[in-house]
Amino acid sequence: MTAPLFASSITSLPLISQGKVRDIYAVGVDKLLIVTTDRLSAFDVILPDPIPQKGAVLQAVANFWFARLGHIVPNQLTGIDPESVVADNERAQVRGRAIVVKRLKPLPIEAVVRGYLIGSGWKDYQQTGAICGITLPGGLKMAQKLPQPVFTPATKAEAGDHDENVSFARAAADCEAALQDALKNTGKTGAGLCAEARDAALRLYQEASAYAATRGILIADTKFEFGIDAAGTLHLIDEALTPDSSRFWPADQYVEGSNPPSYDKQYVRDYLETLDWNKKAPGPKLPAEVIAKTSAKYLEACEKLTGQRL
Repeated sequence: MTAPLFASSITSLPLISQGKVRDIYAVGVDKLLIVTTDRLSAFDVILPDPIPQKGAVLQAVANFWFARLGHIVPNQLTGIDPESVVADNERAQVRGRAIVVKRLKPLPIEAVVRGYLIGSGWKDYQQTGAICGITLPGGLKMAQKLPQPVFTPATKAEAGDHDENVSFARAAADCEAALQDALKNTGKTGAGLCAEARDAALRLYQEASAYAATRGILIADTKFEFGIDAAGTLHLIDEALTPDSSRFWPADQYVEGSNPPSYDKQYVRDYLETLDWNKKAPGPKLPAEVIAKTSAKYLEACEKLTGQRL
């Protein structure tokens, strides 16, 4: 097992940004190197302890879905070996945890699909009987499977802020405003592109959740991100259907009316809720047993979904 990577230190390429989990570098003018680190954020705070093999799990799971679902919508992958674009002494930092992708213009929304009533969707439903303006049947229980999956877009929050659930009309308006210049001469509109993203997200979720169910995992909800190329063609970008971007439940522990355990960082969140911490940076150190259990959760999800043992 390679040593945990909290942050990459690649100097052979220009660093563009460091997100909560990923470090992004420029590869020429039209491609990016995305390195998935072992950082973990909870309550929008990056914690000081890396989770061993988390980055490798996220990359392996995302690559699995990119390959399996590539017939639905084009994705960001170039097929270029990440080790070929960095210096020889930097290859270990990208091995098994990085991809080289097309440089695309991102849509300004999170394309969230919900198949079960949980999380912020459950809270909205209790208050209004709807999620993002979509009215649902009355009398639904926590964690109940919805009659059909629903598309509930969210804004992309600035660092430290929470994403905000919005209506489709608001998401379409945001796309129109953000992509107006990029869509010139493509024959497309931001609203039309938002509808494309909705349709693609729903189809991606439906195919992925049907497959995951055969592996003993229920995908309660997930978020996708999309971008466009110079021609306005929609692409799946960022990550896809990973334990960080999705809520995975063990099918054999699912009980309608209660919140099932999940294959993600919920174990860390539950521990943090026991602390006297204001959920602001800096985050607290994690005990060794919490780190180990969280790593095991990620590894188990990867093996169940992909059949690959890291």
